[in-house]
Amino acid sequence: MYVDNRPVELTDSYYPAALARGTRLAETRKIPGGAVTLLAELGHAIHEVSEDVTVDLPDAERRGALALGEGEPVLLLTRTGFAADRRPVEVSVMTMPRGSHLRYRIGVG
Repeated sequence: MYVDNRPVELTDSYYPAALARGTRLAETRKIPGGAVTLLAELGHAIHEVSEDVTVDLPDAERRGALALGEGEPVLLLTRTGFAADRRPVEVSVMTMPRGSHLRYRIGVG
């Protein structure tokens, strides 16, 4: 992802092979309407999401893709989307440079 021609996020997404085989999920190009929409169209709507956030130093490939200097940390957000039957149907790993901001709103009760 780019903002003002500057790289701001790398995203790698993974899907169960049996679910993705023969669909746009198995391709490397963008999916019109997004993967979450396509998953729902395929009968695998995401009903719950789990997120894990960590900070780490990127490898050389990610450092280059994000135009970072040596020793600059990144924020790693791993999001797992689950179908109604609790099966994981998507795992996305987002890598963001220092200065990224995450905001959460969680309903209680």
